[in-house]
Amino acid sequence: MKLNQFARQPRTVAQEIQELQTIKFIPSNWSKWQPNQALEKLLIKSFPEVIADCVFEKLTNLAATTKQNAAQYCQNDSVSATAFYNLYFQLLGFQPEQDFSLAEPQKIKASLTYPQFEHTILTTADLIHGWYQLLIARTTNGQTFLDELTARGYFQALVEDPQTPRPLIFNGKAQAVFDTRKLIHEVVYVESDQDSDHDGQRDLLKAEIIRPAESNSLPVPALYTASPYNQGTNDRLGSQLTHNVNVPLTVKKTQSQTVAGNPVQLTQAPARPDPQSNQAPQESFGASFNYRLNDYFLARGFAVVYAAGIGTKDSQGLRTCGDPEETRSTTAIIEWLDQKRRAFTSPQVQHTTTASWCNQHIAMTGRSYLGTLAIAAATTGVSGLKTIISEAAISSWYDYYREHGLVVAPGGFPGEDSDVLAVETYSQQQNYGQYLKVKKTWHQQLQSLTHGQERSTGNYTDFWEHRNYRHQLEQVQADIIMVHGLNDWNVKPKQVYKLWQRLQSLPITTKLILHQGPHIYINNFRSLDFPEMMNLWLTYKLYDCDNQAAQILPTVLIQDNVQTETWHQQDSWPQNPQQTKSYTFQHHGLQDDGQVSISEIEQFQDQLPPAKFQFYTHNLKQWEKDLSQVKASPLEKNRLLYQSQPLKQDLILDGRPEVRLRVASNQNLGLISVRLLDYGHYQRLGSLPQTLKTQAYDLGYHYQTEDLKEYQLNPQATEYQLITLGHLNLQNRQELTRVDPVEAGKFYDLSLLLQPTHYHLTPGHKLVLIVYATDFAMTIRGNQNLNYQIDLAHSQLILPYY
Repeated sequence: MKLNQFARQPRTVAQEIQELQTIKFIPSNWSKWQPNQALEKLLIKSFPEVIADCVFEKLTNLAATTKQNAAQYCQNDSVSATAFYNLYFQLLGFQPEQDFSLAEPQKIKASLTYPQFEHTILTTADLIHGWYQLLIARTTNGQTFLDELTARGYFQALVEDPQTPRPLIFNGKAQAVFDTRKLIHEVVYVESDQDSDHDGQRDLLKAEIIRPAESNSLPVPALYTASPYNQGTNDRLGSQLTHNVNVPLTVKKTQSQTVAGNPVQLTQAPARPDPQSNQAPQESFGASFNYRLNDYFLARGFAVVYAAGIGTKDSQGLRTCGDPEETRSTTAIIEWLDQKRRAFTSPQVQHTTTASWCNQHIAMTGRSYLGTLAIAAATTGVSGLKTIISEAAISSWYDYYREHGLVVAPGGFPGEDSDVLAVETYSQQQNYGQYLKVKKTWHQQLQSLTHGQERSTGNYTDFWEHRNYRHQLEQVQADIIMVHGLNDWNVKPKQVYKLWQRLQSLPITTKLILHQGPHIYINNFRSLDFPEMMNLWLTYKLYDCDNQAAQILPTVLIQDNVQTETWHQQDSWPQNPQQTKSYTFQHHGLQDDGQVSISEIEQFQDQLPPAKFQFYTHNLKQWEKDLSQVKASPLEKNRLLYQSQPLKQDLILDGRPEVRLRVASNQNLGLISVRLLDYGHYQRLGSLPQTLKTQAYDLGYHYQTEDLKEYQLNPQATEYQLITLGHLNLQNRQELTRVDPVEAGKFYDLSLLLQPTHYHLTPGHKLVLIVYATDFAMTIRGNQNLNYQIDLAHSQLILPYY
């Protein structure tokens, strides 16, 4: 077990003492305690759920030595470091004689942080220092010991004491001294400048607010999550609109430039007349969408705001799927929180209401579409937005639904497109009376989306240009933390890679966390103190606390795919962009010894017998397994496979692999797909984190809980692991925005950059490169009579590594 910690703020002994006194863990006269008295008092404080007179039983449950429990040991005249460590590890959840030896506790099997002492017999000052380190250490349940004490009621006396400083900062992080039993739930309707439904009035946007009651007298920061899903979804309608992907690839019109450069036309409408009065919100709400990371911060003095945006239930406007209109509806909420825009207590607009409870320091949080809108908002430079934490976020919608001139589905959603997503999130339709007023306009809007996305060509056009947030990065003022899965084939790693690269030239602070998961949250991993890291960061950004968060948190943090619970720090991604390793193509082989590729033409076909084609369309996992099978594959004629010799030493891929091919098609069109595999019969990480313990992670006192999860090695060895992949339309072989003709039988040189990665290969493993055409999981599937030839002498695999 590895309890990694990246959010610990280094403190001097004097600072530790001051902070312990601030949270009332020790009194001002602590120096008068004898060591054994200090140990007993510190132990008693570590059981806040027990009345002091009854804590004796708790102390007897702890072993201080092989012969004495803690209650007995506290009667001794001195305290040894060995006894301290025994108690320290037990309080963190480790079991004596299973996880560590009572005779030699420092030989503990787990990897964690614990204090070091100069002497074997401890002074009172040593114990005070040691207990501070205990409070900020992580337990076997993945949270700090102080957070565990919080869940057991430690801060309740401070919560009820009006003299308690708020925020209460300990080790650079805000503590849970806000009463979650008295949270305020209220609804406001923010007036945006836009008129996306063209009814002549500005759109009203519903926002749901959860805030501590203390914010009535003490303004607090706001965590804002823009979630188009939080008012409901139209899953059945989205399924009905999902596009058929069993369609042929067609020849595209030759174009030197697919982007016309037409400016964005934003809707406008006059403001409503000023109401006569301002009052507090009059509407509340019950159970709703929530995000556990946001819930964690409610007890720590942060308000949480959820808004679904234009075209969603109880809001006005139309869904536009990622364009500047949606960005405007996202930033309108921020402008209200920053007290630069007005909101109303109801859609009847009779009374305005202000965010007087907000200190005008706002952060955005969320994963996928939610994190995407955080990026969109940041690119406007909107005032009040101090930082965003974007997880698995889209930075260009083209890269979500397209790739190199091809229609390429996000993993797991064949046939989805921008119009489908717009329909699915158009929850305004669930208020059918309101929907009838805009039904005609909505259908016109939907037709515009379907036409603009150009599904028939896969071209990068103005439609996608206006949905590429990376073109507005020079306006970003908020600091950014990005989180992404290296095995996320929904929002693929290129989204965060390109964003990260382009942000490096800006005068802002950026942090990047790359995990081994797919499209998931990581706030409940045992091996990573993600909530504490975000607490350190948000306390710094939103409470203006000088806690050195920008210096303490790693610039780039990457989870290892070989060693469980292991995270590596880097200065950037990739670490050494100029360092590459080249492989030449041989018959079924990859050579890295500088040997020139042999002069040979190899070929494969794309078309399958109808029965096999239909089988694979309904069995995508079997298709992937057959495609990746090195020997005797049912798809032997439908791919070219090249494998390296077993690696003799570790190889860490870090960046974007490149495949250079000289290729010909038997028709005047074609597509190329490539997969790079780690091949060999080995134990690898599971595809999803395992639940280690249900409801183990407490978010506050008598409050919500979270399951504890972690990536573990598969119990059984597997034959391969997908490292990365890529797809390309042969007509877009030179540039994304250029469409060139393809002449049947003619060879063309192309360079295909695969999805970026960070992947650790160990000795004995092989690299396998598969070249094929139709990707049943992602591309369209025409089952056409297409045959391809590859010239090995002019083909190459180039790997970035360190």
